[in-house]
Amino acid sequence: MNARVLVAYGTKNGSTAEIAGVIADALEEEGLRSEARPAAEAGDVTAYDAVVLGGALYAGRWHRDAVRFARRHEHALAERPVWLFSSGPLDASAGERDIPAVPGAARAATRLDAREHVTFGGRLEEGARGFVARMIVKQGRGGDFRDMERIRAWARSIAKEIGEGAGPAPPT
Repeated sequence: MNARVLVAYGTKNGSTAEIAGVIADALEEEGLRSEARPAAEAGDVTAYDAVVLGGALYAGRWHRDAVRFARRHEHALAERPVWLFSSGPLDASAGERDIPAVPGAARAATRLDAREHVTFGGRLEEGARGFVARMIVKQGRGGDFRDMERIRAWARSIAKEIGEGAGPAPPT
């Protein structure tokens, strides 16, 4: 496999960036060339064979950089396989059941004909940016709820699908 994969992400406090890094590393371990980049800085996607796009969740919204990336690159993304992820629940719920995409991610999934969307638990710890985030931590509701093995397993499933020749989705 020589496919090149971009893992783009929108993050506020770094948790989603760390998830993107884990995904990129797992794709590399499976023989793909991959790189994790902030969505706001990712640039041209035509150099990549596939794209994984992730966004942090805040107040029921997908991170604006992920939304903007999906809009800005809509036509190029329609020509390659795309997977989406969200990170954010500050509890164990993401590991216990499938959490539907928030509206911004759901719209992107539809527009881009994404192969899949998955929600992973988030992390919010001392030093978080933003008033609401700091209040959540102060109230004792923060913590790290990411399941790194689940994230790696999801990335391996993407690598397997790419290896099986996942091309652009057929027109509908």
